[in-house]
Amino acid sequence: MKLIIPMAGVGKRMRPHTLTIPKPLLPIAGKPIVHRLVEDITRVIGKPFDEIAFIIGNFGKEVEDQLCAIARETGSKPRIYYQFEALGTAHAVLCAAPSLSGPVVVAFADTLFMADNMPFDENDDAVIWVQKVDNPQAFGVVKLDNSGVITDFIEKPATFVSDLAIIGIYYVKDGKNFKEELQHLINANIHKNGEYQLTDALENMKNKGIRFKTGQVTEWLDCGNKDATIYTNRRILESLNPETLIHEKSNIINSVIIPPCFIGRETIVENSVIGPYVSVGAFSQVKNSIIRNSIVQRHAYVEETHIENSMIGNHAEIIGTASEVNVGDYNALVK
Repeated sequence: MKLIIPMAGVGKRMRPHTLTIPKPLLPIAGKPIVHRLVEDITRVIGKPFDEIAFIIGNFGKEVEDQLCAIARETGSKPRIYYQFEALGTAHAVLCAAPSLSGPVVVAFADTLFMADNMPFDENDDAVIWVQKVDNPQAFGVVKLDNSGVITDFIEKPATFVSDLAIIGIYYVKDGKNFKEELQHLINANIHKNGEYQLTDALENMKNKGIRFKTGQVTEWLDCGNKDATIYTNRRILESLNPETLIHEKSNIINSVIIPPCFIGRETIVENSVIGPYVSVGAFSQVKNSIIRNSIVQRHAYVEETHIENSMIGNHAEIIGTASEVNVGDYNALVK
């Protein structure tokens, strides 16, 4: 089985952080979003994927190496594909055409999920994972028949038809057929506002007899903007064992850590109060500060600062601040 992860988007809503790294590599509780996604889906499937294909933009060799390392760490062979134009979800998946054969899972790398019991049957024709939402008009949704089989895919319905939103994770048993349906959209120029939609291919497959079932998650966690990402960091921290979150090589000096918090390796926390719901990346320094409900990335320096609901980038410097901040990589905020 193969895992396809489209992640070529520029992440405009997460700027300034995505000016320097792709959004799926932003850390959640000390680990990149895409890394947690791969681990979670591998756990649902119950075995390592034979191959993990990442569809990216022109992100550079360092990012490609990091993605390949994530695949290998989970026991899978990595492959890299490219999407240089934002032509929709169907086009993005089709960029990995050589990997679209046999059983395939597609997972878009801007969301995480929680599931207490998420059964999966590889013999199903297809599975679409969904979650009930309060504002279905903002999502692609599905309608079900009495037996729980999907009858319709509707993209951002103007009027209510269903509150079961597609969370961006799909399983298809016949990857070759899936690829042919995606290619048909391109060949026939079937698009909406210049974008080829994955739901159109799924609708065609359903009309030809493919039975789509739904998989349910207990919680769908968005990483689309700063506030949503901080909330996701909080929920992931709450789900993990607190004893595993403070690295043994971190240096906590005359400070209070209010769990749950992630403290990375060779991080210095001195004369400070950290937490709850804070992630501090490796090699960062926090001195004489109070930080709550925030993400501090790697190699950051924070001093005489009181912040919450904030994101601080890699190699950023924050001194003498008392507010909510959103500071990108290599920037300084000194008062």
